[in-house]
Amino acid sequence: MLRVGVDVGGTNTDAAVMDGLRLLGAHKSPTTPDVTGGIVAAVQAALAAAGQPASALRAVMIGTTHFTNALVERRRLAPVAVVRLALPATTGVLPFADWPPDLRPAVGDHVYLVGGGHEYDGRVLTALDEAEVVKVAHDMKRRGLTQAALTGVFAPVNPAAELRAAEILRQEHPEVQVSLSHRLGGIGLLERENAAVLNAALMPEAVRVTAALEQAMQRLGVAVPLFISQNDGTLMAPREIGQYPVLTFASGPTNSMRGAAFLSGLQDALVVDIGGTTSDVGVLANGFPRQAGMAVRLAGVRTNFRMPDLLAIGLGGGSLVREHADGRVTIGPDSVGYRLTDEALVFGGSTLTATDIAVAAGMADIGDRSRVARLPATLVNQGLACMRSLLEEAVDRVKTSAAPVPVVLVGGGAILAGDALAGASAVIRPAQAGCANAIGASIAQVSGEFDSILTYTESTRARALDDARAAATQRALDAGAAPGSVSIYSIEEMPMAYLPGGGTRVHVKAIGDLALEGAR
Repeated sequence: MLRVGVDVGGTNTDAAVMDGLRLLGAHKSPTTPDVTGGIVAAVQAALAAAGQPASALRAVMIGTTHFTNALVERRRLAPVAVVRLALPATTGVLPFADWPPDLRPAVGDHVYLVGGGHEYDGRVLTALDEAEVVKVAHDMKRRGLTQAALTGVFAPVNPAAELRAAEILRQEHPEVQVSLSHRLGGIGLLERENAAVLNAALMPEAVRVTAALEQAMQRLGVAVPLFISQNDGTLMAPREIGQYPVLTFASGPTNSMRGAAFLSGLQDALVVDIGGTTSDVGVLANGFPRQAGMAVRLAGVRTNFRMPDLLAIGLGGGSLVREHADGRVTIGPDSVGYRLTDEALVFGGSTLTATDIAVAAGMADIGDRSRVARLPATLVNQGLACMRSLLEEAVDRVKTSAAPVPVVLVGGGAILAGDALAGASAVIRPAQAGCANAIGASIAQVSGEFDSILTYTESTRARALDDARAAATQRALDAGAAPGSVSIYSIEEMPMAYLPGGGTRVHVKAIGDLALEGAR
């Protein structure tokens, strides 16, 4: 089953051709400004390395940083109508609370508070004010707004109010695109609302990105299913990326961690993914990235949808090296990024980078080593000590205990790390570590999740959990998993004693292999 995984980063685009679980060929090339050209070049080179024609491919999996970059840069964001279904409750804290002052204007200030929502157990809190929703739709048309974020109180438990409001908006305003909070975030209202708003702001960009990815497929001359990597290590179809672009956030590091598990054979370890600009450090748990257990800030906005628990530091192959007047040497956080092959000393440029330090120290053999042969030994040694200190501090912050753990180094910048790190029982640098992200994309699976608040006694708990497992399994099948391959990856129960009746939040995740037959 020949397939190619592609990971588009800010510096490099990686491609890996896999036959089942066997790596046939891989290639790393600079990311191009139009992105599409970089994807085509990387895939063609990887196929040539594998000795396979494009016609032999069965599927293409792509991970992209488009949406993360759009949010961080505050560019290509659409104005959003924020519709909260909660009155008379929740007026104490309005939408956009605690948003960065430079991000809020990028999505507008269009807030609508409407009666509706449910209790923690799914009972109606306030009947949906359908007449007010109609007024919202008409006001959106008047303002030229085509993006809406709908958030109802306890919508993950009972999404009826959100679904009905979305139906009304589409009837009254056919051009509207709706982002439903219950399909994105957890129970918390404000964080879930923020996730829905960010998602809505990115939906028009998702349409453009999907078109660009499909154009790349056409340029490659292949007509096979295309899938997009999500940030939990699983896949979604292109038609879904237009609805849930935020679920691709941090998919690059997630792919690298999945690739690290595959290349090292370890299911539980620390992974350090060193790219051209940053290094991401995370924990592998049973072959998948450990998920963040608390609210995660994206570009300064608190959200509560699923995200890998990662620590990012400003160290990469393109990080700038500075020698200060007092003799100190610092590295990063700024980087030459994808211009590394033009600006680094070893490639004929004039900028001293972390890659130059690694080459001068004999840790890597890339570019023209003679161009860094005359770097002072003191500068090189201090640079190495700075890189090691940054990595060891990051590893120590991510570890959950003082015990040494195996550390897997991946990414194109893995040459920056030595063969030993404090706190590591072993430092593993697998073959093809530079393309771990593309390999992770190519072996990604399909998942389904159940997340709700249940109330049960001991006599009904077993049946409730069986129903939750069945719901998660069915959602994995609906997402494209092959029947018979789905298994339960995790079950989490969190008692919520502060709720009347003592409800329990139950989260179940099911994972299965991708079924390519009949895929779109």
